[in-house]
Amino acid sequence: MLTLAGAPLPLTVPARIYVCGITPYDVTHLGHASTFVWADVIARVIRMTGVDTVLTRNTTDVDDVLTHAAAERGRSYEEFGLVQEHWFDQDMAALHVRPPTHAPRARHHVAHVVRLAAALLAAGAAYERDGHVYFRGAHVPGTAGLTAQEARPLAAEYGDRPDDPLRDDPFDVPVWKPSGLGDPAWPSPWGAGRPGWHAECAAMALATLGGAVDVLTGGADLAFPHHAYQVAMVQAAVGVAPFARRQARVGTVHLGGAKMAKSTGNLVLVGDLLREAPGSAVRLMQLNRPWNRPWEYRPGELDDAARLLERLYGAAGTPGGTDAQVAAVRAALLADLDVPTAVRIALDAGGDAARLLLRTLALQ
Repeated sequence: MLTLAGAPLPLTVPARIYVCGITPYDVTHLGHASTFVWADVIARVIRMTGVDTVLTRNTTDVDDVLTHAAAERGRSYEEFGLVQEHWFDQDMAALHVRPPTHAPRARHHVAHVVRLAAALLAAGAAYERDGHVYFRGAHVPGTAGLTAQEARPLAAEYGDRPDDPLRDDPFDVPVWKPSGLGDPAWPSPWGAGRPGWHAECAAMALATLGGAVDVLTGGADLAFPHHAYQVAMVQAAVGVAPFARRQARVGTVHLGGAKMAKSTGNLVLVGDLLREAPGSAVRLMQLNRPWNRPWEYRPGELDDAARLLERLYGAAGTPGGTDAQVAAVRAALLADLDVPTAVRIALDAGGDAARLLLRTLALQ
């Protein structure tokens, strides 16, 4: 049985995974890539057990950051976003990340956001005011294990406005909001507007996977506000909890002591790493560590991963690897994705055990 996020996860058929994808306004950096590589590994480890997976990875292509970045370059947000998606897909392919089963774009699911807003209004979980539909979120920080004092700066950091005077509570968030001049806009019962960020993911998850998922994953920095509100909106709309049987948040990647982020330019670009080493080595560098802990990228780490990969290839080319050793590799991967332990076993055992590791982690 797979253990994930510290708890056993009995697997259903198919296993449903939702991973929060990119806002396509810039090139892919190592921090983003680690999230998608680990989401891919979760799906591959599940498939190793014989259970098929259905994975949704969305694209947030209705977002003020994207709109502004496109406008600065004199491009439409649709065109600019598609170009960035193309480069992202190229990087994912180079890192052996399997294409998702569903790859919804927010702009194709605006009608689903409108339906979500209507359902939340009908349930008394939202209210309409001046063309906005606000989700009642006063309880959400508490469900995320945060005090109001801890939650407020996190909400503001991700573009929310807890000081918005239209809201009944600082932690109410927009499901729908009016569009200004230059903003994308769609018709709705509340006037022309566009979706809120958390509502986009809630609607895309509902549209592609239904009212519950086995694994909700993304970067650790999405825990609050994004995942907390996504989960709360879906549960309020469908009346079923939990929306996610497990939440698996991948540890953030740091550079120079600070988290990698497009907003600060503190980045190591995947494209640059791929010019230094094969995608398999870049992938192993991300995987040979605990998946849910932050880590600091340091120069030379990619060379270490490339040498380790060559050792694994050498081990895989040898005879041997008993049934017990193969089972031990499987057990390590199923024990909360313990890749470092699986790597050690594979190196010692060689043969079938090493080949299983390389195959399951897509390092070939």
